[in-house]
Amino acid sequence: MSSRMAGATLLRHLGPRLFVAAEPASGLAAGARGIMPAAARIFPARMASTEAAAPHAKQEDDAKSPQAAATPAQQNKKAVVSYWGIEPRKLVKDDGTEWPWFCFRPWDTYRPDTSIDVAKHHEPRALPDKVAYFVVRSLRVPRDLFFQRRHASHALLLETVAAVPPMVGGVLLHLRSLRRFEHSGGWIRALMEEAENERMHLMTFMEVTQPRWWERALVLAAQGVFFNAYFVGYLISPKFAHRFVGYLEEEAVESYTEYLKDLEAGLIENTPAPAIAIDYWRLPADARLKDVVTAVRADEAHHRDANHYASDIHYQGMTLNQTPAPLGYH
Repeated sequence: MSSRMAGATLLRHLGPRLFVAAEPASGLAAGARGIMPAAARIFPARMASTEAAAPHAKQEDDAKSPQAAATPAQQNKKAVVSYWGIEPRKLVKDDGTEWPWFCFRPWDTYRPDTSIDVAKHHEPRALPDKVAYFVVRSLRVPRDLFFQRRHASHALLLETVAAVPPMVGGVLLHLRSLRRFEHSGGWIRALMEEAENERMHLMTFMEVTQPRWWERALVLAAQGVFFNAYFVGYLISPKFAHRFVGYLEEEAVESYTEYLKDLEAGLIENTPAPAIAIDYWRLPADARLKDVVTAVRADEAHHRDANHYASDIHYQGMTLNQTPAPLGYH
């Protein structure tokens, strides 16, 4: 009895939809129009969206047809600008040509201070300094065996590692500033500038040589290990972490000095400087690879001094935010 009642109830609700009269028409169109309204009443959302989408899609296709010849990048740029209302600034170089780089802007460029003392060395005295110096010097053995005199390939790996410490330090100082509701003394920005500068070194040497697949694998492994190790080390002892980077930058200065010696001896071709290096360091238009390596070595020497200075601040019982950061120190 209950089944019969349920069936009657279902028939009462679905009957008007299933057996509705079709609109008068002729031929096959009449059959289609007589069937579709009934089906549309059973599945109103899907059938309605299908019928409505066809003319709408045609309108969109007609609207997009004038842009068919445009590149995907141009189409994406137009879509973003028209929707968000953000239009990138048009930048030009000193000669009036369009600025070609997205990774840095004209106000990020500078002339390197090549007069800095590249032979300066911090003599380790305290135990943490000696440990940091020993670890850095120990890394020379596998480096020399692996790269030998392939300076450009060594520079690629070196810069992928050297850009990690300032980023880690900057992030941790950023979190400390938020956690303690205090200023950073400009050190967050200083470390981020250093990280960006190291990354620009990498982008420059990518124009000189390309890493092999096993060098990419080595970078992946080294970066994963080094990032986590330095993260923990900075949490435990910032003064040790900065001293370690100071010695690491001393090694970088020595490595680029060897690079320059081979360039001057003719063992490595002194090719024209990459365009990105000429714009970033404001080098002459006829600059050579030797000028680029000289500029990079000067940057590394400044990073060396900044990190030894940061470590000295901690050794004197102060925190970094108590001393102004060396912003723009290149």
